[in-house]
Amino acid sequence: MTPGLLYGTAWKEDATEGHVLEALRAGFRGIDTANQRKHYHEAGVGRGIARAIAAGVVRRDELFLQTKFTYVDGQDHRLPYDPKAPIATQVAQSFATSLEHLGVDHIDSLVLHGPSQRDGLGADDHEAWRAMEALAERGVVRFLGVSNVTARQAEDLVAFAHVRPAFVQNRCYANRRWDHAVRTVCTTHGLTYQGFSLLTANRAVVSSRTVGALAARHGRTPEQIVLRFAQRIGMLPLTGTTDPVHMRQDLAIGEISLGPDEVAAIELM
Repeated sequence: MTPGLLYGTAWKEDATEGHVLEALRAGFRGIDTANQRKHYHEAGVGRGIARAIAAGVVRRDELFLQTKFTYVDGQDHRLPYDPKAPIATQVAQSFATSLEHLGVDHIDSLVLHGPSQRDGLGADDHEAWRAMEALAERGVVRFLGVSNVTARQAEDLVAFAHVRPAFVQNRCYANRRWDHAVRTVCTTHGLTYQGFSLLTANRAVVSSRTVGALAARHGRTPEQIVLRFAQRIGMLPLTGTTDPVHMRQDLAIGEISLGPDEVAAIELM
């Protein structure tokens, strides 16, 4: 079962292990990472998970673990695969090191961390997806996904895929109608839209009078209102807070009963 909220682990560097452990103690059961040392410390995520399991905080079967395959252009010099190898081999090598980093024998969701080109899908994307499908067919990955895509790219992937993507993960901006075009593709094809940077990319919305008034009405924080709004319009939100108090607040958003008019007020901002 996919949790209603994912804990994002980007940009935490050496503090990753501690923050992941704290997030699991707070009650998070969905963890998002990537085998991309430039922005993530996947091995730190694994150490945090191992400590939580050893302490009896959580069992592996209670966790939803999501990682990503990232092309060379999105990496720094700390590559998890041979850059001269075929793309399919890079996917396999990256996945093998992800299992090692995370200390597990399977991944719940493997995401293609952005297409190889700005428009449409290229040959590398097709090769990468087929390699990801092979992992799914082996039973070592439960779900596949893609991130940082346009609506057209999402449509093209659905048409190409033998194993349909379960997730699309994008940075979500209010001034783009909360990524309405991509969310529409997801709704049409039964995919789950994962939204990240919901707070940091929409600071004006978080600090707005509209959201402030809703927060006061419900006795919650503006950040909680925005994350709950995202759930109400069908998103699976990510949060990357490092504050244990905020972690617990984020996990409590399911208790907020936003009405249709309140949801519409935020959606139209």
